[in-house]
Amino acid sequence: MIEVRSLSYAAGATPILHEVGLDLAPRGITALIGPNGAGKSTLLHCIAGLARPGAGTVRIDGLDPFAVPDRRRARQVALLQQSPTVASRLRVAELVGFGRWPHHAGRPGPEDARVVAEALTAFELDALAARPLDTLSGGQRQRAMVAMAYAQATPWLLLDEPLNALDPRHARDLMARLHDLSRPGPDGRAVVVVLHDINAAALWADRVVAMKDGRVIASAGADEVLRAEILEEVFDTRFEIVPHRGRQLVVTL
Repeated sequence: MIEVRSLSYAAGATPILHEVGLDLAPRGITALIGPNGAGKSTLLHCIAGLARPGAGTVRIDGLDPFAVPDRRRARQVALLQQSPTVASRLRVAELVGFGRWPHHAGRPGPEDARVVAEALTAFELDALAARPLDTLSGGQRQRAMVAMAYAQATPWLLLDEPLNALDPRHARDLMARLHDLSRPGPDGRAVVVVLHDINAAALWADRVVAMKDGRVIASAGADEVLRAEILEEVFDTRFEIVPHRGRQLVVTL
């Protein structure tokens, strides 16, 4: 379980997170939703140990991410940031291979090669494996980034807006893959994903955390959070909830 307690963070004199308290379950998909500037990305960075909070604590299965070496932390949690900087001439397979760095000392072995091959297949990248990143479309590049995070093989996978640049089919396929990956089982992982597509959260998330102005407004099962009154408080606009195949779809009015 990820346990966040009384977490506050400021960028200089600007408060970003305000005493956030949160428990994230060790299986399933948790979607973080909220308007721009709500603090969703900052919360992921704090959980991953990349942004040190001014107050409060984070524990990842009991591990303090700020008290262990980078390699140890990177075997527990993987974070895909919104706009990671990578060399444009890297080939796709090389990029995905970077996800294995916590597991070897500079010399990848057969297990690393196996996991990279699995990641390429899982995200439909086999035909692109030898292509340089600067020859890919935005959506292809985004899938390669997600595959790199997947190859890190951590119990926790944090993804910041992974649907950016994806067309509807690949967005659906990515969420379906993450859904399968997060089911209980020996290889199951917990997925925490920032989404601006509320209907993607409605269709795929087990739990939803709604944030606004650096605070958690609601955190519960998807059907409990994705209600008109909560969404209207979070986004300052009107919504209608439409039942669809046993789930709820959200229409902006």
